[in-house]
Amino acid sequence: MSVTGNLYFNGRWQSGEGGQYQAENPATGLPIDPVLTKASEAQVSEALAAAQRALAPYQQTSPVDRASFLNAIADEIMALGDQLTERVCQETGYPKMRAEGERARTCGQLRMFADFVAKGDHLDARIDTADAARKPAPKPDTRYCNQALGPVAVFGASNFPLAFSVAGGDTASALAAGCPVIVKGHSSHPGTCELVAQAIARAALSCHMPPGVFSLVMGEGRQVGSALVAAPEIKAVGFTGSLQGGMALHKLANTRQEPIPVFAEMGSLNPVVLLPQALDSNCTGIAEGFVGSLTLGVGQFCVNPGVVLALDTPELEEFFTATCSALAQVDSGIMLNQRICDAYTQSTEALQNTNGVTILASGQATGNSAGYPAQAMLARTSAENFISNVSLREEIFGPVSLVVVCRDQDELMAAISCLSGQLTGTIHAAEGELDNYQDLTDCLRARVGRLVFNGFPTGVEVCPSMVHGGPFPASTDTRFTSVGTAAIERFLRPVCFQDAPNCVLPDALKDDNPLNIVRRVNNNLTQDPVTR
Repeated sequence: MSVTGNLYFNGRWQSGEGGQYQAENPATGLPIDPVLTKASEAQVSEALAAAQRALAPYQQTSPVDRASFLNAIADEIMALGDQLTERVCQETGYPKMRAEGERARTCGQLRMFADFVAKGDHLDARIDTADAARKPAPKPDTRYCNQALGPVAVFGASNFPLAFSVAGGDTASALAAGCPVIVKGHSSHPGTCELVAQAIARAALSCHMPPGVFSLVMGEGRQVGSALVAAPEIKAVGFTGSLQGGMALHKLANTRQEPIPVFAEMGSLNPVVLLPQALDSNCTGIAEGFVGSLTLGVGQFCVNPGVVLALDTPELEEFFTATCSALAQVDSGIMLNQRICDAYTQSTEALQNTNGVTILASGQATGNSAGYPAQAMLARTSAENFISNVSLREEIFGPVSLVVVCRDQDELMAAISCLSGQLTGTIHAAEGELDNYQDLTDCLRARVGRLVFNGFPTGVEVCPSMVHGGPFPASTDTRFTSVGTAAIERFLRPVCFQDAPNCVLPDALKDDNPLNIVRRVNNNLTQDPVTR
């Protein structure tokens, strides 16, 4: 098992015909072997046709067989061993522990979806039996369940080479739903993409899945990516990345003859509110936790705490002292690629030159000019300035945070109220302190997908109850999450059968319940067969 530079579609590995390129080590700026290939227009079309052919047989697989496929993918990823984590580190600059942790998360969510679909709950099977004697009109037999939406295009994220990439949450939930998946891998970690694709291909073969159930294509977003979104075979898109990229795909999808949903998660400021009593009781602990969250992964997380809101109190000044001291000890880190590093440098320079903004502290500078290093930074401004200057409410992707100092509770609420949709909101409050801030929780809740109390937003737990999404512009559809078992809902659609003979019904709705799943029959949950 090695990186070859080939692409995978229609059940075969093929050399791309759309050009060549090489991955780059962000710690050195030097290319990484081997030479890799990009998909041509004809090859993208072949992948699309294969996914369409795979739809019918794949969506008809049983929940147990689909669960076995997901578990097999996790097994094959783990079987890659150090080869995978070493390639992750080489292409991203992440430490080995981060790569191992992300691999565990990736395999964990594959197994979570396997357990979920095996139970059949995602089908949401509902049966209302007929009543010929009902007056004034007879009642028909109606049966409802979810089915796969269709082939899905998934765009790998730059900052999560495993958990939001080839076998990440979008792919796992789409495959769990019964949808064939075409992944456009990210150019920041193409070798990692290929290794994971090799694992999925082996799992598909061993589980006898149809060719076309999974494909990996690489290439320029404006060519390969746009071709995928515009293709009539694609019925939904999963994307994690920038607001600009997500909105470009969203607009393209809505100009199609048949518009399709783009489930884009596009980043966030992730406001953190620090209340005075919390700072008074645990200033050092909060400061250390904040700096750890801010600099985790060199700040390259969509849930990085990019803005802090607090009242102008002596406790806040103590927080500044503790935070600046901790931040000064943080070494500069390596960003994922030159584009991200350049954008961070330009944005932080603009922040430093913004009226009313003061830079409080920076992390240590690197003595090595190679690669793409970045220093962490903490700044402060007034609530009045934050409210009046929209540029201060724009995400800077990287380890920088802005502390908004508020004169009183009214100004604190006004600052929060001017925020747009966010992935997360965090409140640090001492016991009973929220009694004095009655509207704070509701105000944040209206703007976020996840509320965190006395913690920090980084570290998205992969579990059934997690929500990773939020009101626009954090995501394009606030009704859905990209993490947790509810993520499967993005790639399902309901269908109803009325007075259908048993032979044409999907197994989830047949009288004898061959899947042995829990169904809602005449508004009662049961596994019992149905008698007509």
